Amino acid sequence: MATSDPNKLISKADKLTRLSLTRWNADWKSATILYEQAANGFRVAKDYEKAKIAFEKASKGQEILSSPWDAAKHMESAAALAKDLRQWKEVEDFYRRASELYMECGRPQPASDALAKGARALEDTMSEEAVQLYTDACTILEEDGREQMAFDLYRAATNVYVKLEKYTDAASLMLRFGLAADKSNATNSQSKAYLSAIIIYLYAHDFKQAEQCYNDCSQVDAFLRSDQNRCASKLLGAYTDGDVEEIKRITQSSTISHLDHVIIKLARKLPTGDVSALKAGNAEDEEQPLDENDLT
Repeated sequence: MATSDPNKLISKADKLTRLSLTRWNADWKSATILYEQAANGFRVAKDYEKAKIAFEKASKGQEILSSPWDAAKHMESAAALAKDLRQWKEVEDFYRRASELYMECGRPQPASDALAKGARALEDTMSEEAVQLYTDACTILEEDGREQMAFDLYRAATNVYVKLEKYTDAASLMLRFGLAADKSNATNSQSKAYLSAIIIYLYAHDFKQAEQCYNDCSQVDAFLRSDQNRCASKLLGAYTDGDVEEIKRITQSSTISHLDHVIIKLARKLPTGDVSALKAGNAEDEEQPLDENDLT
């Protein structure tokens, strides 16, 4: 009767893959079956460290046997166990490897999904790596012409950047989201993304960048004709006038209420700085006489 002791199974499998004077060829087919049995046995016994190692070995076996799909599945199992063990660097490494194996199969959707799983697992502990995983997952989908499948990943990555207070990066990601939405003919999502970027710049008290972003995005006809454009125009106008009450009123509008939750929270905290300085600066610009001799 075959043993069900996972320790004995993995020991036997190791011997089958080890070359010696009496074994000139590794028997990866038999060994991989034993590694899979051992992995499941360890997992049932809640010995997650040994289960993780067994899944790694099973993944290697399936890769050697030219079965990257099964290899990817086992690597994802190892990644999930690494997450339970709070071994965060391995979580990143294993999900990345799983993604690569799925791409070897020509399966971009599960390849992207694997990276997204890793990103979600790392959001609180390795935030920078999580954002990179999210953006890499988006890239895989975009290169496959599936931009619409990346929308939630862009939102998730932006949320992480906002938590890190990296507002310029968050705004840039929203603009990239807008471009992906444009390619998907998702004009409403595109306009929301552009308005979100403008709000992020305003929250960071970078009025010039917010204004530049508005002008650039308004070159896109879909945004120019949107409710989001009108909202952004009013918001920037209120900043120019130094009208705090009007800014607060606009941030309570239904247009902003339909944005993502993290953007709504930022908007409701506007203005974050002294907008009276903007009004004073604009007044000075208007009062300066034109120098006819200055052609610059």
